Amino acid sequence: MRVIFAGTPEFAAVALAALHGAGFSIPLVLTQPDRPAGRGMQLQPSPVKQFAQTFGIPVAQPVSLRLDGKFPEDAAHAHQRLRETPHDVMVVAAYGLILPKSALDIPPLGCINIHASLLPRWRGAAPIHRAIEAGDTETGITIMQMDEGLDTGDMLLVGREPIAAADTTGTLHDRLAALGGHMIVDALRHLADGTLQRTPQPDEGVTYAAKIAKDEAALDFRLPADVLLCRIRAFNPFPAASARVGDVTLKIWSAEPSAQSGAAGTILAVDATGVTVACGAGALRLTELQKPGGKRLAAAAFLQGFPLQEGQQLRLNP
Repeated sequence: MRVIFAGTPEFAAVALAALHGAGFSIPLVLTQPDRPAGRGMQLQPSPVKQFAQTFGIPVAQPVSLRLDGKFPEDAAHAHQRLRETPHDVMVVAAYGLILPKSALDIPPLGCINIHASLLPRWRGAAPIHRAIEAGDTETGITIMQMDEGLDTGDMLLVGREPIAAADTTGTLHDRLAALGGHMIVDALRHLADGTLQRTPQPDEGVTYAAKIAKDEAALDFRLPADVLLCRIRAFNPFPAASARVGDVTLKIWSAEPSAQSGAAGTILAVDATGVTVACGAGALRLTELQKPGGKRLAAAAFLQGFPLQEGQQLRLNP
C-alpha cells in the first residue's frame, strides 16, 4: 500500500518511522515549512522532514492547502503534487494545516488521522495537555477517517492508555506517540485486506482541546491545589507553569500536594524537599524550579542559587 504522510512534530515522526519500518511505500511526505528555532533563530526542519530526508523520501512543504485562502497558488501546486503522486491513502498526524475537502478527496482511500485522545473527548489541537489539565485518568489514540469537521470523522481503531498521577504532557506524549505508530500500522494492514471497520462517533461526551496559549501558564494560587497541580503537569514541557516572586518570573516544573494551609500565594515553608505554597484550597510543595536564564533544578539545588523565604508571595505574571 502506498501512503502519503502528512505531519510535522515528533509525535508525527514516530508514526512515520513506524510506517517506514513496517515496509509501507511512502512516495511523499507533507510537513510544515521550516521554522526559526534556537538561540540563533536559524531555520530548522521539522522532525518529520528530518526523518524523510534521512531515508530519501520526497518532501513537500506547502504554506497552505486551502485553494480559497491567502496562498492559493501554493495550495494549487500542493494539490497538483498530490494528484500526480501515485498513492492509495494519506495518513495525517499533527500536521498543523487544515485539509479542505478538495485535499481530502484526492487519496483514493481517503485520509486517516492519528488523534491523541479517546474521541469524541478532546477534539482539537491540544488533546494531551487538556486531558492532564482536566485531571483525566485515561486517554488514548483514535485512528479516524477524516472528514471536513474538527476531528468528527468515523472511528477506525481505538487504543486506551492510563494517565498516571505523575504523568506530564511530555511523558504521556511519548507513550501515545508510540501507541499511535503501532496502531496506524495495524489500521493500514486492515485497510489493505478489507477488514477495517468504521464506527460513527457518539453525540455524547464531546469536548474541545483548544490550542495552548503561553499566558495560560501563569499560576493563580487562589485556585485549589489539585487544579494547579494538574496545570503544572499539563504545561510540562510547554509552555511551563510560572509564577512571580517580586520582579522575577520562575518556571515551576513539578510539585506535590501538601497538608499545610494558609493565605493563597504565601510561601509557608522552605527546605530541601521543596517550597510549600498555600493555594485557594490546600497547598503545593514545589519540587523543581527554574530561574530566568538558569537550568531546571530540584528544589534543594535551586534554593542554593535563588533563596526564598517563608512569607514571600507568589503571584500571577503581570
